[in-house]
Amino acid sequence: MARLNWTLWLFATIVGVISSDITNGNSSMATYQRMMKLRHLAVEFFDFYENVTVTDLKPRIPTEQDLLCAAEVQQLGQALQSGSLWALRMIDSWGGLPSGLLHGNLKDLGNFDECIRIQHEMTTTGHLLRGKYCSAKLPVGSVLGGNSPALSSFSAQTAVCFPASCSAENIDALLGQLLQRLLNIEVNTQLINEANCQTAEKEPLDGLAIFTIVLFGILAGLMLLTTIWDYFFCHDQKRLPAVVQIFSARVNSRALFRFSDSKSNPNVIDCLHGIRGLSLMWVIYGHDYLMAAASPNINLVDIVPWFKSPYSMFTIHALFSVDTFFFLSGLLIVLVALRTMEKTRGKLNVPLMYLHRFLRLTPVLALGILGYMAILPVIGGGPVYNTIILAQKANCEESWFWTLLYVQNYVAAETMCLGHSWYLGVDTQLYVISPLLLVALYKWGKKAVAGIVVFMLLLAACLFSMMMVRGYTLQLMVDSNKIYYTTHTRASPWIIGLLFGYFLHVNRGKSFKLKPLAVWAGWIFSLALIFVCLFGIYPYAANGYELPKLNEAFYVTLTRIAWPIALIWVVFACKYGYGGLANSFLSSPLWQPLSKLSYCAYIWHFFILQLNGFSTHTSTYFSDYQVMLRFWPDFGFTVLLAYVMYILVEAPTGGIQTLLLPSGRPKASPPKADAPTIEPRVNEGDTQAAPPVALKTPLDG
Repeated sequence: MARLNWTLWLFATIVGVISSDITNGNSSMATYQRMMKLRHLAVEFFDFYENVTVTDLKPRIPTEQDLLCAAEVQQLGQALQSGSLWALRMIDSWGGLPSGLLHGNLKDLGNFDECIRIQHEMTTTGHLLRGKYCSAKLPVGSVLGGNSPALSSFSAQTAVCFPASCSAENIDALLGQLLQRLLNIEVNTQLINEANCQTAEKEPLDGLAIFTIVLFGILAGLMLLTTIWDYFFCHDQKRLPAVVQIFSARVNSRALFRFSDSKSNPNVIDCLHGIRGLSLMWVIYGHDYLMAAASPNINLVDIVPWFKSPYSMFTIHALFSVDTFFFLSGLLIVLVALRTMEKTRGKLNVPLMYLHRFLRLTPVLALGILGYMAILPVIGGGPVYNTIILAQKANCEESWFWTLLYVQNYVAAETMCLGHSWYLGVDTQLYVISPLLLVALYKWGKKAVAGIVVFMLLLAACLFSMMMVRGYTLQLMVDSNKIYYTTHTRASPWIIGLLFGYFLHVNRGKSFKLKPLAVWAGWIFSLALIFVCLFGIYPYAANGYELPKLNEAFYVTLTRIAWPIALIWVVFACKYGYGGLANSFLSSPLWQPLSKLSYCAYIWHFFILQLNGFSTHTSTYFSDYQVMLRFWPDFGFTVLLAYVMYILVEAPTGGIQTLLLPSGRPKASPPKADAPTIEPRVNEGDTQAAPPVALKTPLDG
């Protein structure tokens, strides 16, 4: 998915070149006209193969399956001549040359359901002939592109329907011969792949799928039983059995929808819930654009003017929402940890820190991996579904363990299981080094701050030099594995959040009296930084993203510092009474449940997006409004699924952790009014704020 924008840009450029050749009367014009005169591909096929023989399948040694395929295709041709309805349905389900090819319509999906539902009993043999739907390449680049290497590999896609007894190899041989005759070209590429073929017969559930279903069934059963016990038999909610407290949906839902605010609890920064919730929505909205762009759109060429629009900057730069989470992560870890270190006289139980972190994140992540590997492939379907979902499953089979070790962003960047989980790897690796920075801040204060600033500037210089010396670029996410997923290039927002958290800690209990002019200056400066981060490269985007290397290196490096600096003012102003309408909006208690669900939503949102997006059976249309229409149901179902995962997995595992492990926090009286201001509950992930530190459990607050 990281290179999707690049692929779309390449496709649109190729289509534009072909269109230009035709418009200018080049040699492609005659070939294009000949292609347009072709009849429906299925009609051409059965006219060409009036009497299919096994030699047409080009097998080295004919097998029984080859003989059956040839016989059934022959019977299909005879049934067409006699007008049999089942045979007409088979050719009716074929796709053709996509209409609007020069407008970017590269896929004709045919009729998937009509094909796979064909089941006809042959009267002569008693054999059941079934339909088999396959996606086939049409090498239009070889036809229209002449000798251009870039265009020769360009292909469209259509749908064909054959008897299920025919293998992809059989179909490929038949289509190859047909296209050579129709288009007068030598077909040297594979047109059909077995992975792109489907029948109505479903593969039986494998052991992993059965295990996953049983595991989720056990968790659902525990939740249901404890909830019934809680509702009907526990009259005193203060004396619930431990197992009921851990698994009851009633108890966990009550904790989820419990509101807190800074007036009743000085340890709360209300606006962080709103920032986290908005960032979650921004992430899902940005990923919805990826899904929409990967869909079989009939107007792929419109991607080019879309990239040139100002609105696209808001979508493309949804990546800044990730920097927001890094900022909040660093902010919250220092607030919680330094308060605890003051109570323990500088002691920090690092092994317990890491253990809490691992147990906090891993159960939801592990079950998420199982869900994507075992459940997602079997609950959806369609002409484009299997190809993408099965490729994701293959990646997970290869690299799931690296994801659970939180090193996937380095070790398995090309074959990452759950591509969006790279954030967890980066955030966890930063968490691993956090005790060094926390101890330094506790012991040396401002001197440590100076050292950390220098460290951050060195990392920024490293990113800058990588882009200048090695030529890495983020234009259309080409080098995302090297400078987008890596921890040493993403650390700046996290460190800035850490330093701001230290500032809030040392100034706890203080009030800041600012003049109106200073407040206005702060908001103008913050909004200016946000505007520059979002639209700073807009003129270059309008010219095809031809951004000079030096300009891009400065932009990428400096925006990763400018964005969290802008957030510093937003949080500061909202905390100390200068937020105005922004604080009223961000501090609304309605954000708190969404904030608490953010980790489950982060893990599972791609499950919903892929299920909804790739289950399409027809071509789609790309536009901003269409993506908006996709976003709201995707977001709604994501929140519902996140709630289910929260009460099934996240809250119970957090409760078990609280029951079995020491919190590492000294028992103390309730916090005083001058206690450091922190978030009552901490969530993590690409769509959440910060990791739990050693002494904080998921159910605190």
